[in-house]
Amino acid sequence: MTATTTRTLPVSEAIETRRSIRKFVQEPMNQDDLREILRLASLAPSANNVQTWRFAVVQNKELQARLQEAAFGQAQVSNAPAVIVVYSDMEDTLANAEETIHPGMGEEQIKVRAARFRQQFEAQDSVQRGQWALTQANLAFAFLMLAARGLGYDTVPMLGFDPQKVKELLGLPEHVQFAGLLPIGKRAEEGFPHHRHSIDRITKFY
Repeated sequence: MTATTTRTLPVSEAIETRRSIRKFVQEPMNQDDLREILRLASLAPSANNVQTWRFAVVQNKELQARLQEAAFGQAQVSNAPAVIVVYSDMEDTLANAEETIHPGMGEEQIKVRAARFRQQFEAQDSVQRGQWALTQANLAFAFLMLAARGLGYDTVPMLGFDPQKVKELLGLPEHVQFAGLLPIGKRAEEGFPHHRHSIDRITKFY
């Protein structure tokens, strides 16, 4: 990655300073930083290492404006220098299951494990198995936000959009399912501080 002046934040600081930002500095994203953020997000864990997540990175302003329309006019979609659309594609994962199995397992085990994985979902329709795939993509979505903050960028996770229109705009297959839209860039506002339940409110210890 090309050297950047951005200070890399420790994980705890990235978590604590993350905010949902809707107004961004009007400058293009450093493309090396962008690729590094995507690389880090791709290191998220997934069941059987299936890596069902896919990223569609939108930086074309005309397309961002149309994406904003699909997101019910929310201004952060076009205000950000980039929008990362995170979705899952279980059908592609099933078709190429061998790619996700560690090569160190050997050719025979790769075949066996890929066949076993496909068999696990053969009785389900694309919507059902797509839901399972989406739980994996959600992990990458969270990693994406932390990776961005760790490199000094800010984001806002979005679920308020018309999935069908987004599929049409990006030419995505009908079966894909969305983890969300993620406008990303350098913050031009501070955003609200965290307001969260206490640990005792949300936790049971056994």
